[in-house]
Amino acid sequence: MKNLNPVTTHLALHPELEFCSREVFLPLGLDCSEVVPDPEAREYAGHTLRLGTKQVVFRVAKTTPTKAGQFVTLWQRSVNGPIRPFGEAGRYGLFLVAARHDERRGLFIFSAEALEGAGVLSVAGREGKRAFRLYSPWDTDLNRQAQRTQRWQAEHYLDLPLGEADLASTGRARTLFSAVR
Repeated sequence: MKNLNPVTTHLALHPELEFCSREVFLPLGLDCSEVVPDPEAREYAGHTLRLGTKQVVFRVAKTTPTKAGQFVTLWQRSVNGPIRPFGEAGRYGLFLVAARHDERRGLFIFSAEALEGAGVLSVAGREGKRAFRLYSPWDTDLNRQAQRTQRWQAEHYLDLPLGEADLASTGRARTLFSAVR
């Protein structure tokens, strides 16, 4: 387990998690602790961590060569062994997915409730998804379904890095992370 604070940011973490810690969590005064790599989600830089009062799942989305947008897995192993989508009975309140394309960067900040509403997390009587596509603002020429998905995801998207002089992005970041305080 690792704490991400100004003293310990030298620990070997995935570069996107380190970037988020340095450029988002610390400037917003969010205490990041209990950082644990998820070996089964290594391909997506999977970690669990605590931000303020919330248990958080962190992933990095991957670009796929033939489809627009990016792709990320979001599952956990059940007690019996098979994988299953995260669900309402889970202990995680926030899901962070870092996205990057060339020099553009962003962070999707999803509450468990937002992902339940989108059908990604399991809820009573409905199984969620083990993976889903993300559409950042730089994704264009999308089909109608992807455009609908991009619209709801945009409500949870934060362009990075936060500019020191850009009060709008800092304010938006504070709003998106308000649940963790």
